[in-house]
Amino acid sequence: MLAVDARAVCCHSCHKSGVTARFREAPLKVLVFSTLYPNAAQPNFGIFVENAVRRVADAGVETRVIAPNGVPPWPLSRHPRYAAVAALPRQETWRGLAVERPRFPLLPALGWRLNPRLIARAGAAALRQLMDEGFVPDVIDAQFFYPCGVAAVAVARQFDLPVTLKARGSDIAFWGRRPAARRAMLEAARQVDSLTAVSAALRAEMVALGMAAQDIAVHYTAVDLERFAAGDRAAARASHGFTRPTILSVGSLTDVKDHALLIRAVALVPDADLAIAGHGPLRASLEQLAASLGLGERVRFLGNIAHDALPALYQAADVFALTSKREGLANVWLESLACGTPLVITPVGGAREVVDRPEAGRVVEERTPEAVAAALRAVLAAPLPREAVRACAERFTWQRHVETKLDILRETIARHRRRAAG
Repeated sequence: MLAVDARAVCCHSCHKSGVTARFREAPLKVLVFSTLYPNAAQPNFGIFVENAVRRVADAGVETRVIAPNGVPPWPLSRHPRYAAVAALPRQETWRGLAVERPRFPLLPALGWRLNPRLIARAGAAALRQLMDEGFVPDVIDAQFFYPCGVAAVAVARQFDLPVTLKARGSDIAFWGRRPAARRAMLEAARQVDSLTAVSAALRAEMVALGMAAQDIAVHYTAVDLERFAAGDRAAARASHGFTRPTILSVGSLTDVKDHALLIRAVALVPDADLAIAGHGPLRASLEQLAASLGLGERVRFLGNIAHDALPALYQAADVFALTSKREGLANVWLESLACGTPLVITPVGGAREVVDRPEAGRVVEERTPEAVAAALRAVLAAPLPREAVRACAERFTWQRHVETKLDILRETIARHRRRAAG
C-alpha cells in the first residue's frame, strides 16, 4: 500500500501553511484527467472534483485539467439535451485553472464499451498539445475510475508518465458489474502506479473486484469548515420558509439516489416536512409519488441549488437524509454535519466511517420506508447541540487532505521510477 496516512483529511488554509513550503524547491506539475468537471452548461457537475483540484493547486502545484467532453454525432448534437455541452469551448480558463475540453464522439446508451478508447484518443491529442506548449506533467491524476480513469492510464502509458487513479463509488459499484468494463478496470489497476479510494468500504469493494489490497490507499474527501458552519439557524429557516421540523435531501433526482424511498418514509413521519434540492429525470415521477401519498405541500422540490447557497439550506434543516443505493463517501454528508445537521443515511460506501458516533445520526440497516421513518423519528425526537454534530465533521478537513494528496502524488512518481528501473 502507498505509504500515506489512509485517514488523512483537514483546513482550507493549507496554502498559507507549510504545505507550499514543502514543495517550493521542486514544484509539481500535475495533469488532472476527468470527465467529471464543471462547465458553463453544468456548473455543479463534478464540483467535488474541482474543489479538491483547486485546493491542491492552491498549495503551489502547477495544475492543468483535461476534461474530455462527449458530444454525440450531428444531428443529435443539436438536441436540447446536448446542445449546451456541444457549444463548450475546447480550451478555457475555468475559475482560475486552465482547462482543456477535447471532444470525443459520444454514442448514447450504446458506446460505453468504446468510451475509454475514444476518451484516451482525445486526451492524448490534448496532452500532446500541452507538451508542445511547454507543460510536461510530472504525474497524471485521474479522478474517476471508469471510463475516464481507464483512458487516463492508457494515455499515461503512451507518454510514459506516472499516473494515479481514484475510485469514488459508482464507478466501482455500477461499472464493476459489467464484465467488459470490469476487465478494463482490472487491467488499468494492474498498469497504474497508484490507486486510491474515498473510503475503506470502497477499498474493500475494489479488492472484492480483484484489485490488490496493498496497492490501494484510502484518501477521504474533505469539507470547507468555514463555509459550511452552524450559522444563524433561525434566519436560515425563515429565508427558506421552514416552519415545521424539516428533513433535507440534496442529490440528483435519479434512481441511484432513490428519493422515492425517502418520500415513502416521510409519509410515515406526519409531523415533518421534506425538502429535496436537486434536479434530474425522475422529478415528474417523484412529484407524482408525493401527490399519490397525499403529502401535498409537505414535500418541496427546490430544484438545482448553487453550491454556495447550500450552507444556509443545511443550517435550516433538522435532519439530512439520503437513501442512496450507491455512494463512495458523499460530500453532502460532510457538508451537512459541518453545518450541525445530523444524518439519516443508508449503509452504502463509507456511511459507517462518517456516522461512527451517535452525534452524527443514524445509518439505516434496512432499505424500507418503515426503517428509514423510524430513524428519522428517532433523530427528530432527540435533537443534539449543533456544535456536537459539527464536531463529527472536523476530522474531514482540507489541510491533511491536501498534504496526503501531495504525498500520494510524490509516491506515485517514485513508484513509476522504481518500475522503470526494473
